[in-house]
Amino acid sequence: MTVLLLCVAAAILLVLGFEMFLVMGVPTLLAWLLLFPSIPPVALAQKLLGGVNVSTLLAIPFFIFAADIMARGTIAKRLTDLVKTNIGHVRGGIGHTTVVSCMGFGAICGSAPATVAALGRLLHPELLKARYSETFSLALIASSAECALLIPPSITLIIYGWLTGTSIADLFAGGFAVGVALGVAFMIYVQIVTWRTGAGLFPRATRRERVLAFRDGLVALGMPFIILGGIYGGIFTATEAAAVAVAYALLIEMVVYRSIGFKALMEIAEGSAITVAVIFILLATGSMLSFLITLAQVPAFFTQLFAAWNVDWIVFLLIVNVVLLVAGMFIDPNSILLVLVPTFYPVATSLGIDPVHFGLVVCLNICIGMITPPFGLDLFVASSTLRRPVELIIRGIWPFIAVNILVLLLITYVPQISTGLLAIIR
Repeated sequence: MTVLLLCVAAAILLVLGFEMFLVMGVPTLLAWLLLFPSIPPVALAQKLLGGVNVSTLLAIPFFIFAADIMARGTIAKRLTDLVKTNIGHVRGGIGHTTVVSCMGFGAICGSAPATVAALGRLLHPELLKARYSETFSLALIASSAECALLIPPSITLIIYGWLTGTSIADLFAGGFAVGVALGVAFMIYVQIVTWRTGAGLFPRATRRERVLAFRDGLVALGMPFIILGGIYGGIFTATEAAAVAVAYALLIEMVVYRSIGFKALMEIAEGSAITVAVIFILLATGSMLSFLITLAQVPAFFTQLFAAWNVDWIVFLLIVNVVLLVAGMFIDPNSILLVLVPTFYPVATSLGIDPVHFGLVVCLNICIGMITPPFGLDLFVASSTLRRPVELIIRGIWPFIAVNILVLLLITYVPQISTGLLAIIR
């Protein structure tokens, strides 16, 4: 009964619009006072600070800083031009350019909001010029940015790996496969819309334009090759790869292209620091919450409950998908990870579900939550970036949500998609 009341308290704080660290933190402190009063305050302080004192988490500020540098610089435009000059002239080519560019930029920055912000202004006019509708164009940009949460380097997968102890490199391999699968699904839908509406024609680029775009875009594409090649080649860890990403972004944008000056760099660093502070406050609060969830034996309760109901992995993953899809409508991605993964992960392992497979199921659900009304983050980022009403984006987002759910079912019940590339690498 006490646990139920604490959940109700969290729901009330969420509805009233409190910040997420308070939505998690206040019930956590109440749980400590009501259920575990014998635990000294210093122990909670140790969990609060010690939980984020993990070297793996250093990858997050580095990748965020690198993403912000490239979003402010010219890498996004050069990458988009590279794709557009090669496939933009085919029917539906500019729609496919949007998807592929978002996948490519996601492989550089690992952040869906950063992908929307960096590519939205570049691609939105091009889609309208190719006679795609306003609602379709806006929804395509917001949805394609999801791939950034799956294709490495993914901040979401890094947090999942920290919570569960799963290898970041293994998660990155699975994320690449799932991200490509989602991108291909979007491209199929783009082609269907193109055939149905007759949109999508775009002038063919000249040979000189293609050569110049390839020369400029090759530097942008160097980032994912360096990061993934370094990780799987055993040259550096995922955390070290994040630091290399910052160095590479600074080299390209400040030295090679000279698109960013020192003053602009300080502004970028300030914005990145604020973003990192918000994330780490949530991670610290979530670490304390996970500690009390474990003490309260909540995972053990669910494990016993599902065993008593004779629930197999198929039904369990269906339940997880429903819970995560609903949570994604109201809660930000990091909070979903911090609250639900410590609860469901022990049950998943007890049912023999591969940690990488389960991580990709969770991550894809979070991707869907990023574009699901009423509070999908990418919807509001796209609205702010492109200065369009969020209602207009929501009007066109539903077919993309349907595509997402079809891919989610495929990923959920065909584990080999998530683990197949990992088996090859090993």
